[in-house]
Amino acid sequence: MANPVNPPRGMRDFLPADKARREHALGIIRGVYRSHGFDEIETPVVEDHARLHSGLGGDNEKLSFSILKRGIKPEALAAAAEAGDPEQLADLGLRFDLTVPLARFYASHRSELPPVFRSIQIAPVWRAERPQKGRYRQFVQADIDIIGESGVIAEIELITATSQVLAQLGLKDCVIRVNDRRILFGLLDHCGFAPEEQSGALITIDKLDKIGVDGVTAELAETNEPAAAAMRGILEGVDQALAAGIPVTREAIAAVLPAGAAEDGVASLVTLGEALDGGLPEGVEIRFDPTLVRGMGYYTGTIFEIAHPGSGSSVGGGGRYDGMIGRFLGQDVPAVGFSIGFERVVDLIELDTSSGPAAVALVADADTPLDDLMSLKRALVADGLRVRLEKRQKNMKTLLARLETEGFQRFASVRPGDRDAAALSWRELGE
Repeated sequence: MANPVNPPRGMRDFLPADKARREHALGIIRGVYRSHGFDEIETPVVEDHARLHSGLGGDNEKLSFSILKRGIKPEALAAAAEAGDPEQLADLGLRFDLTVPLARFYASHRSELPPVFRSIQIAPVWRAERPQKGRYRQFVQADIDIIGESGVIAEIELITATSQVLAQLGLKDCVIRVNDRRILFGLLDHCGFAPEEQSGALITIDKLDKIGVDGVTAELAETNEPAAAAMRGILEGVDQALAAGIPVTREAIAAVLPAGAAEDGVASLVTLGEALDGGLPEGVEIRFDPTLVRGMGYYTGTIFEIAHPGSGSSVGGGGRYDGMIGRFLGQDVPAVGFSIGFERVVDLIELDTSSGPAAVALVADADTPLDDLMSLKRALVADGLRVRLEKRQKNMKTLLARLETEGFQRFASVRPGDRDAAALSWRELGE
């Protein structure tokens, strides 16, 4: 028996039906984002190795695929082996997200861009993940970002546009969870965690949905027991409120936070909630979640994440990252972005086969003149139809069933002498 020929682990081939569903989703995403005033850009799939490992990508930097330098000499190999650092041999790497390339892009082209730049990036990225269901080594990200706007209007625009994408994709019961990193650090200060303990505490709090309040408290107590006890009291109240959903209003937020905690972050979220109240499409709602962390260390303010009942993981997320672009320019530039988890979203949607041009098949006898057959096809294509040529088979039932499965609606038999497309006799598939 021949060995199966599969793509590399964590990477996939897409059959025509899969590809059609993906392109359908991409068309909706692009169309909605462009209608909201965003412009699409493209960046190289590789970036300088040093840039990809400069601390901007958080834990994703550990998952970067490195590209070896060309013409490596034996002495360089020996030096890297002796140092135990194979990364010495790399000068480029595949991008692991679209945010680091965007920051580099903006630094490169700032003088050519408007003061407030709204970008779309939809492209594949690569991470050396351990492959499993829903987690791949090559996958598509669909990002929108606003650079140069420090006000909450940027977050409002991102959430408005993304919620419309979700609605047009047909995803119901989506919840956009929002928080602010300033609130998280305010809670940690209130509970008594020292500054050097806070990054680790956030990683633990991020596990709340997996290990519960007891698990989070026990893990926090290993670092700071009194602070962990104080955090437990807050989390117990929050956990009950989350089950019912916390509206993004001052009253609802104040009910689950200690008095005076991170007022600047609370004020920003209240403004966000008021602006979006009643403005989101049916099937999409926004809720406050003070336990939302988002793993990337570069977030500086508002953070958000999309939950959907059909997915065990978030189907999108993002936040404000005001300090990142300044790493390239030497001066801070405000920035905020929202990324749709395209691979998870595309698994949740159904392809509307009735959309797009009608698909028909011409089933031709073997002795049909090719010039007549091609003339018929050209005429039908010119009428706006999608046309497939097929040879007549002994078992027509198998052929017609396959055509129906592939989204074709009608077929016509073509025999020698058939030259007029208008005179063809059409039959519906599936009858």
